[in-house]
Amino acid sequence: MTGVFCGILSLPELRVLPPMQDYPPGGRPAEQKQQRSLLERLTALIAPEPENRAELLALLHEAYTRNVIDADALSMIEGVFQVSDLAARDIMIPRSQMDVVDLAKPIDEWIPMVLETAHSRFPAIDGDRDKVVGILLAKDLLRYYAQESFDVRDMLRPAVFIPESKRLNVLLRDFRANRNHMAIVVDEYGGVGGLITIEDVLEQIVGEIEDEYDFDEEEDNILSVKAGDFGPRWRVKALTEVEQFNELLETNLPNGDVDTVGGVVAKHLGRMPRKGEQFNIGRLRFEVLRADARQVHVLMVEKLPERLFGDAG
Repeated sequence: MTGVFCGILSLPELRVLPPMQDYPPGGRPAEQKQQRSLLERLTALIAPEPENRAELLALLHEAYTRNVIDADALSMIEGVFQVSDLAARDIMIPRSQMDVVDLAKPIDEWIPMVLETAHSRFPAIDGDRDKVVGILLAKDLLRYYAQESFDVRDMLRPAVFIPESKRLNVLLRDFRANRNHMAIVVDEYGGVGGLITIEDVLEQIVGEIEDEYDFDEEEDNILSVKAGDFGPRWRVKALTEVEQFNELLETNLPNGDVDTVGGVVAKHLGRMPRKGEQFNIGRLRFEVLRADARQVHVLMVEKLPERLFGDAG
């Protein structure tokens, strides 16, 4: 009997197993690993990984509808994608809208403008907007009131010039690497086309960054930008009143029971527009520059010539 018992103990297939309560929930470790890998394979077959940006954004929108992510997170992710698609020319402050200090004039002539606009930085020109000689920090003007001899040219910081075709993602990286906050945008002929700040770029990701000096003035609702393939273009805030839009652009955009341009766009599409979308309303071509899951914020608008007249909606 003893020999039989020893023979049983010597069988290779018999192993001493730990108590069942030592296993993690779900079975033995080897079984868990096999189950997980099988689940992963089934998930990959049912829901394959997105192969392009459009599929990824579609998955993110589905995640939003399922309350996996909120509207702000979705908006910022979309903004990150769009930053790589936009160039400096698309969001720059046009040359005509730039607040500058002219060193060819006495300082007393432009100090009131500095106080009124309350910007932290100003391009400094020498009699002509194409002659940007540096950047003046508003805080450096404190020395004007503290020193008897003050030369504003000695206070200037070097100006950074960029082509209007520079991508915003590259520009943002340069801003961070060089600790710079403003760049002068030049066209293909070397003329000043406008300026752009790091705040302008970040707003494409996180939305409007307002401070106590930001004013929602009607004249800022519609800004003329560089002409496109078919002629003049305008950057339009979605909250612009339709009446103001029609008056300034000499159009007859229908409004019906809505008051704003963004309302007209949403009504035309029958849904909330997405960033990057392009569509026509009559002879007007709209491009959505900034929007989130709740509302559209900024649009690019241009008039189509008669030969291309049509409504793509």
